[in-house]
Amino acid sequence: MTRTGDTDLTAQSTSEAHAEAAATAGVQGLLFDDDLRPMPEDVGFRGPTACAAAGITYRQLDYWARTGLVSPSVRPATGSGTQRLYGFRDVLLLKVIKRLLDAGISLQQIRTAIAHLSKRGIDDLTQITLMSDGASVYMCTSPDEVIDLLAGGQGVFGIALGGVWREVEGSLSELPQERADGESDTHANDELAARRRARMTG
Repeated sequence: MTRTGDTDLTAQSTSEAHAEAAATAGVQGLLFDDDLRPMPEDVGFRGPTACAAAGITYRQLDYWARTGLVSPSVRPATGSGTQRLYGFRDVLLLKVIKRLLDAGISLQQIRTAIAHLSKRGIDDLTQITLMSDGASVYMCTSPDEVIDLLAGGQGVFGIALGGVWREVEGSLSELPQERADGESDTHANDELAARRRARMTG
């Protein structure tokens, strides 16, 4: 378990507190799932699509791109007339930032947390739950770490990135996307839609 200032944290708790916190974590959907796969790296989403999926304004998107918080990884803006393309991971991070802002976390703390997340591989993100006490953001990589934070009274809320992944995947399955070469990609949309249907029926 890591606080986003690179400080290792340990929380001592009784087995009774562990059991109670585990039940709470299960109800809140904070525990982990690995049934998630990344989209192809050359498939991207234009700014308005990324905004719609993440629930943010275009002004926020533009500001965060200009300040380096989340830059479009598929195709950056290279001059007048070029369209930025955001990858799936980019949209996932945008959604996480929105959740943290809504919870009252400062943009400075969010920048630190996103910097840590950006160093991880896309598959690894699905195994992380972000917890916050309103002042610091903690990254938990196992259910036991989530339980320790809850039992210690430090974690006020949590964001399971696997759950955010599913939300973004569902939103993007209904929105237009294109490849880095400028071609539209209906196959990627079909793949996202198929994954969504499989989860709903499975």
